[in-house]
Amino acid sequence: MAVIRPFKAIRPAEDMAEKIAALPYDVYNRAESCEVVKKNPDSFLAIDRAETQFDDSVDTYADVVYEKAHDMFWDRVKKGDFIRDDKDCYYIYELTMDGRAQTGIVACSSIDDYENGIIKKHENTRAEKEADRIRHVDTVGAQTGPIFLAYRFNKTIDSIIQKTKKETPVYDFVAEDGIKHRAWIISDTESVAKIEEAFSGINDIYIADGHHRCASAVKVGLKRRQENPGYTGNEEFNYFLSVLFFDRELKILDYNRVLKTYNGHTVEDILDEASKIFDITELDREDKHPTAKGEISMYINKNWYSLVLKDEYRINDPVRGLDVSRLQDLFLEPVFGIEDPKTDNNIDFVGGIRGIAELEKRCEEDAVVAFAMYPTSIDELFDVADAKLLMPPKSTWFEPKLRSGLFIHEI
Repeated sequence: MAVIRPFKAIRPAEDMAEKIAALPYDVYNRAESCEVVKKNPDSFLAIDRAETQFDDSVDTYADVVYEKAHDMFWDRVKKGDFIRDDKDCYYIYELTMDGRAQTGIVACSSIDDYENGIIKKHENTRAEKEADRIRHVDTVGAQTGPIFLAYRFNKTIDSIIQKTKKETPVYDFVAEDGIKHRAWIISDTESVAKIEEAFSGINDIYIADGHHRCASAVKVGLKRRQENPGYTGNEEFNYFLSVLFFDRELKILDYNRVLKTYNGHTVEDILDEASKIFDITELDREDKHPTAKGEISMYINKNWYSLVLKDEYRINDPVRGLDVSRLQDLFLEPVFGIEDPKTDNNIDFVGGIRGIAELEKRCEEDAVVAFAMYPTSIDELFDVADAKLLMPPKSTWFEPKLRSGLFIHEI
């Protein structure tokens, strides 16, 4: 049973929400972060990436950077840019992109559920990437970036969401990138109890996005347990900030590949090798995206081809049967010599949000062949996590991204 608790959020004053809400810290490099904060000093990115407050002589991971994040956040709470709710609540967070809305419950998830496998992962994490957020959360004393979780549809929770969304939202704005954000508060005792009870009957929660943020939050909680041997389990450090979405509302975008060399082959060689694994046809339709699982679109020598995996190469395996795995195992490794896509300099990855045009552009600039993938489905993600397996690198791209700074959990 999942423990998904209400909490007393620290959140922006209503007139500050649009200015404060920021994309996740890890979508920017340092220079980009500085530009965003220079343009909008109220952006939560100034706190999430406090190195923006120093010149380049100060290391991104210096102690003063984390101390600055702490001071900036709590000064802004004191100033009134943020308010603190006085009772435990759940919150509804709706994001709308291109006319499609997805609605999540903002709550706190249990670090024990992460440890015991009720909250399931499909990616490994790297200690060096965790270290920064561990220090940030521990020093600030709050979790500022929510973890994107998913679960299978639940009628009770959905009915409360739909009822609440008929009320006036506490936040309602469209961000610069065109994504609409709305939020509501669920504070009445009956609804809060029903939501908590409904989650207690759910045994499978899945990390959709934010594996490193999640692992970091959990490790901070475990660290504080060691520092407080008399802990009861009810302390806030035992829980981490989450937004939980129904599976049926989520859309995974494609995560595409570009290669920088032919690995000594000619275009004719590559097409010949591809024909052994795929049924190949030159694409004359306007939309070059693949239309079904098992189909990949390849751009080479300024031509698009549809590659449809032959039946004998399709397998029923949660990881090896994924399109990204079939492409890697059957084509990229044997033909292009890419043994480890995480480290090979001949491959790069392009998020589906950038579109087909970006793949063509890359092949004019620094690549020679591109592969547009059919998106991994949420069911495939669940199957991999249920099997306690891991997805290949760059298998999923989630949009829209959850904003940081809208809901904050003090630990």
